[in-house]
Amino acid sequence: MDCWSSPLAPDEEFQKLMIRMNPPRVTVDNASSTAATLIKVDSANRRGSLLEVVQVLTDLNLIIRRAYISSDGEWFMDVFHVTDKKGNKLSQDYVTERIQQSLGARARSFRSLRRSVGVQADMEHTTIELTGRDRPGLLSEVFAVLADLKCNVVAAEVWTHNSRMASVVYITDEANGLPIDDVDRLSKIKQLLLYVLKGDRDKRGANTAVSVGSTHKERRLHQMMYADRDYDVDDNNCGSSNGDRSKPLVTIENCADKGYTVVSLRCPDRPKLLFDTVCTLTDMQYVVYHATVIAEGPEANQEYYIRHTDGCPINSEAERQRVINCLEAAIRRRTSEGIRLELCGDDRVGLLSDVTRIFRENGLSVTRAEVATRGSQAVNVFYVTDASGNPVKSETIEAVRKEIGLTILRVKEEFESKSPPTQEGGRFSLGNLFRSRSERFLHNLGLIKSYS
Repeated sequence: MDCWSSPLAPDEEFQKLMIRMNPPRVTVDNASSTAATLIKVDSANRRGSLLEVVQVLTDLNLIIRRAYISSDGEWFMDVFHVTDKKGNKLSQDYVTERIQQSLGARARSFRSLRRSVGVQADMEHTTIELTGRDRPGLLSEVFAVLADLKCNVVAAEVWTHNSRMASVVYITDEANGLPIDDVDRLSKIKQLLLYVLKGDRDKRGANTAVSVGSTHKERRLHQMMYADRDYDVDDNNCGSSNGDRSKPLVTIENCADKGYTVVSLRCPDRPKLLFDTVCTLTDMQYVVYHATVIAEGPEANQEYYIRHTDGCPINSEAERQRVINCLEAAIRRRTSEGIRLELCGDDRVGLLSDVTRIFRENGLSVTRAEVATRGSQAVNVFYVTDASGNPVKSETIEAVRKEIGLTILRVKEEFESKSPPTQEGGRFSLGNLFRSRSERFLHNLGLIKSYS
């Protein structure tokens, strides 16, 4: 099949001109649905626009119940049905300005995203990026090295998947609270952390690095794990059998008459799922032309009509399997394994080093972590298993809590509030869109009212 010409061929200056002439329009509609707020975005199209919008909604901690996306041409139109984390409609349109800023003429273009090796200091902290082979106690060793080097960790996020680990860590100088910009000191930090990451068993040592990027933190984590090939299926893969209902189901087929590849995805729903899949497709150099997402129950269904940035659909079995593996990995990276422990207390230098050391000494392995500092308080979340990846015994958790502090470290049961299915429930297929650009699709986009 011949490749279809891409509508995204105009150069960057032309795209900027289009955005200036046709600034993005964002409307927040609380009247059309009783169950969710409709956020409608239409703008001149440019590569990465969809990801930028989804990223803003995700950063605002909104839950996307439905989404209808159409961008076949030089214009795109997206409609998102969203609620807050408790399942309530939004009470204000604070998202409008955020989305318009992300898509406006001053927004950083997709092509200008910078990736460089090293450590970078900004106005508030120094950013360190780490990738390497995961093992029990690794996070404890990393934080211990930073504490010994008089570095204060003000925030961090850690993901593990398929025996690999990726982390973005924000540090300051312990003495003055300022970013670390001394070249010799940064070189020493990088050298010692790299030594810890490699250990004596990392078979992929060449992929282990201390690096920096200027991209969105969670997007960088996806990029780092993708570059580290955590999607490779091997004997260490944590994938499940076909009978495991938690395993993502990804199918790919070509729509020959329209020149698209259709990617269908079904898996248990969770926050940020749409961001993870759109981020992966974008960074794999695919363009989403049309999509529909329905996630109003325990399960999420997503369907994408895509082409590669060169205008071609997926045209080989090897490429098809690679996309399937990468999407499955993107979903599993954020899937939390183990018991969730929340630490909230007075922040101090070396706190993380002490806490993760206690975890290690009690045989706990951290599978994911979110570290934040709010004023004088440390607000940290850890997901832990035993060293073999199995659930931790309750007596072990209680022993750890007693050592750290029962009021400081708590076990948190996770649950997400789901809105009941709406009257327009049921699965939507974009196949209907190509059979007829009908009133049903316009109704789903929220552009016309139902006559029923």
